[in-house]
Amino acid sequence: MSQPLLSVKEVSSVLSIHPKTLYKWTTSGRIPCFRINGLVRFRKKDIEDWQDKHKSQPLEYLELLPKFDPCLESYDKMLLKGGSALSKTSSKRVNYSFGAIYSRRTKQGKDRWYLDYRDTRGKRIQRVIRQAVSRQQAAIALQEAVQDVFNAQHNIKPAPRPVSFPELADQYLERYAKTNKRSWKTDRSYIKSMTEYFSNAPLAEISSFHIEGYKAERLKQHVRHSTVNRCLAVLRRMLNLSVEWGYLQDHQRPKFKLFSEKDNRKERILAQDEETRLFQASAPHLRPILTLALHTGMRLGEILSLTWTQVDLRKGIIRVERTKSGQSRLIPINSALYGDLRAIRGQNSSTFLFRNAKTEKPLGSVKTAFKAACRRAGINGLRFHDLRHTFASRLVERGADLITVKELLGHSSVKITERYTHSQSEQKKSAVALLAVPGEEIAGSEENLLHICDTAGARKPKKTGIPLYSAN
Repeated sequence: MSQPLLSVKEVSSVLSIHPKTLYKWTTSGRIPCFRINGLVRFRKKDIEDWQDKHKSQPLEYLELLPKFDPCLESYDKMLLKGGSALSKTSSKRVNYSFGAIYSRRTKQGKDRWYLDYRDTRGKRIQRVIRQAVSRQQAAIALQEAVQDVFNAQHNIKPAPRPVSFPELADQYLERYAKTNKRSWKTDRSYIKSMTEYFSNAPLAEISSFHIEGYKAERLKQHVRHSTVNRCLAVLRRMLNLSVEWGYLQDHQRPKFKLFSEKDNRKERILAQDEETRLFQASAPHLRPILTLALHTGMRLGEILSLTWTQVDLRKGIIRVERTKSGQSRLIPINSALYGDLRAIRGQNSSTFLFRNAKTEKPLGSVKTAFKAACRRAGINGLRFHDLRHTFASRLVERGADLITVKELLGHSSVKITERYTHSQSEQKKSAVALLAVPGEEIAGSEENLLHICDTAGARKPKKTGIPLYSAN
């Protein structure tokens, strides 16, 4: 099947240039063409290839656009029908070779600009350009509208519009993060460091090499691997959305790896004696919050935003809403927690369990009170989130299965729950002791070990004069 041929009028329309300019280009060989019976014609594929080749090079007529304000004489000479200059006339309608623009005055006395052109079926389209406040802006809008029509008619997919990293960052926050994420302010803080590093770099020029440079720069600033990973997770989501939004082609999306966080996992569990000291050193308003954390495993944000509509003392259930995963969950109230909740209920008629007396809003933070309590109790290296770890570990210690712990914590996977459950040293000793021969005490001497080997029928170890095990 032969390729469709395009006329001078059609090509000049999609390129938004005057037919006379196009004829000059064909004569100088600037654009590929051929002649049939003296008529200039273009192959569709040749024009598409030519556009791809010159997409990063501004056309001559576009270079005039920054000079439009306020005189449009050069633009009129190039694109108006007949090549005349009408920018000095008082006409409210301007007819170009590919369409027209005109203005009408509103009841408020403002000039509103309109477009007049034809769609792919030849149907006349007249519509207002609300964002246009000058003829210059209306002329540019007309060019864009006509080019969209041409692209749709000939199935030409325009190249993605060049977008800088700060532009993508703004679009991500406004269109996605603020709408879909409760933690969008955290994303904004992560994006700030990336914007400082990538500056105004075009999105298409950000490569894996540049991202590795960003990772190295953050480490030089003594930022932890886990924090850099949170930034990279946001960056990955931004790049994925840029493909969906047409700012990048899929093959242009850079690939990169996150740091391993295996060595960063903190195994900090609150011991029973530490718990006693912590409660004794805590301010009165902090104690019920600690009790909730240790007996429900709720996150601090979930506790502080808790309302009485979520607490059913009669049924003994707390309904946790607005969770990190977006799914609500139910947590039973045990006897240790029930008394505290009854006491709070008797003293508090507010909507929230833990409110700020001045603003009548929920407490925003207990960071200062928690740190002060830990300091007075002589407890080091404890974070409030470690109380959630403690809750999970104590459940496992007392025989709860991981699936139940997963449901109580609100995790989507048992894999995540495993990070919150840490075997205590006593548990580990008990587990290893299960391998010992029943009824035998391991005293730690070489003779005892040889006796166990004889009992089990194992090969005796060679005597080397070096103790196999020392109790010291």
